Amino acid sequence: MDEAIAKAHLHRALQQGREALLWKLEGLDEYDARRPMTPTATNLLGLVKHQTFVEIGYFADTFGPSLPGGPRWEDLGDDPDADLWVTADESRDQVVATHRRVAAHTDEIIATLPLDAPGTVEHWPEERRHVTLHGILVHVVAEIHRHAGHADIVREHIDGVAGLRSDNDNLAHGDAAAWSAHHADVEQAAREAARRP
Repeated sequence: MDEAIAKAHLHRALQQGREALLWKLEGLDEYDARRPMTPTATNLLGLVKHQTFVEIGYFADTFGPSLPGGPRWEDLGDDPDADLWVTADESRDQVVATHRRVAAHTDEIIATLPLDAPGTVEHWPEERRHVTLHGILVHVVAEIHRHAGHADIVREHIDGVAGLRSDNDNLAHGDAAAWSAHHADVEQAAREAARRP
């Protein structure tokens, strides 16, 4: 495959993950955008903040140039999970705007460098820390889609909104009664399987 085509496919997959993640915030109030929905405190706005730092770390910090004005990992302080949640003092608009600014910087790096451009991920083990743009694109695309999946489940638990994108939810269409019946069928199958020796 031609390098430009391969890079375009990976870049588009990254952009689709970003869009999916941001869509999960639409229509929510401040509490629901931030509230922890799992025992490990997974929350929607925190996932956006985390992905922002993922892109800074794997693109700007790995290949350069750095993004003037940050954000920077060292600004997060001593909390090892500070990139996974948003303080009351940080606004949603600020977090989303920072995410978009970092994404634009990442896009410039991707556009400028060839797929075989070398970089170094300092926090990875020595035997894996020397990377290429291609390898990092694959890594970050996998990571953002993993987090978009987290966001999908979190949002469904908040208000029932589920799916891939606002213009294509990628779900079999049914009304609430159809989904309730489907849920009952899956529950029944699970109970029957659990009773088998």
